[in-house]
Amino acid sequence: MTWLEHDPENRRKDASKLLSLVKLPLLSPAFIADNIESNEMFKDQRLAQELVMEALKYHLLPERRPLLQSGRTKPRKATVGHMLGVGGMDANKGATSIDAFSLRNNAWKPITTMSGRRLQFGAAIIDRKLIVAGGRDGLKTLNTVECFDFSTFTWSTLSPMNVHRHGLGVALLGGPLYAVGGHDGWSFLDTVERWDPATRQWSSVSSMSIQRSTVGVAVLNDKLYAVGGRDISSCLNTVECYDPHTNKWTPCAPMSKRRGGVGVGVVNGCLYALGGHDAPSSNPNASRFDCVERYDPKTDTWTMVAPMSVPRDAVGVCVLGDRLMAVGGYDGHQYLTLVEAYDPHLNEWEPVAPLNAGRAGAPCVVIKNSTGLGFD
Repeated sequence: MTWLEHDPENRRKDASKLLSLVKLPLLSPAFIADNIESNEMFKDQRLAQELVMEALKYHLLPERRPLLQSGRTKPRKATVGHMLGVGGMDANKGATSIDAFSLRNNAWKPITTMSGRRLQFGAAIIDRKLIVAGGRDGLKTLNTVECFDFSTFTWSTLSPMNVHRHGLGVALLGGPLYAVGGHDGWSFLDTVERWDPATRQWSSVSSMSIQRSTVGVAVLNDKLYAVGGRDISSCLNTVECYDPHTNKWTPCAPMSKRRGGVGVGVVNGCLYALGGHDAPSSNPNASRFDCVERYDPKTDTWTMVAPMSVPRDAVGVCVLGDRLMAVGGYDGHQYLTLVEAYDPHLNEWEPVAPLNAGRAGAPCVVIKNSTGLGFD
């Protein structure tokens, strides 16, 4: 805008061409309305008005976004933040390293280490801080919660959960952090608790309808979804969602596969369930899956989409930009370095830079504004 306004008479003719190179759909609707649509420079330019309409449709009709894709809707690699792979199980019985992946560099880099060993724990990012909760240290199930501050590169301790949990799912819904299900070292859990960043305390909310360990947990449309997992008798294909306003869990359509150790992620208004296993506890090496299912909350239905390249469970999943990332996992024989990115518009997986060392059950989270991680 400054460039155009510096010499409007000569530059006006290029205004629409310049605007077509701006990622308008990724700007806020208020900015588009207040600074672009109402600007005299673009008033009589049809292409500029079409670009404004395209951007506003992208915001107003989120269900049509798959049809509205263009170069203007693709996030820049430098602005999507960095994906962190946190700990997990490796050939040494537990990784403590935290590695960061840069989409622009297509490379992994070690950032820091955890203060101790944790397996089957949960992780989330709150205000540029990494929260890790629960898990096992190899001997006992933990209720401890720790916080890594990226501005000071230091660890601190938060108040512990009310229940010891490994195999739990963790997600941020609104302000609070939820810890869902798991196993306390003695029994499978249906209980759920949440941490309030304001009071810095944990409190219980309604329990799920069923016990779930190695459960996939994600947030979609302001609800918390618990997907698959296993209870004392079998792996599960059932799904339920929690509404924090009513404090109630509601059943959703079941997946076509029972999936213990499932990875879940949300992109473009749909929830994806990746891999997992349907292994009875008597035969832990039974089938692992490469198949992926997508849940559409508008129709309450699951659909199979393109499979991953390798069957695996305990795969780390998160969304980086407009891609669903599948990180590591266990194929029944080894801990994998494989990392794949799923394009929901093309329904295709493609490999990206592998992990520095194989790991499974490594929670994956994205940190935005992540200068200081050594890539820049």
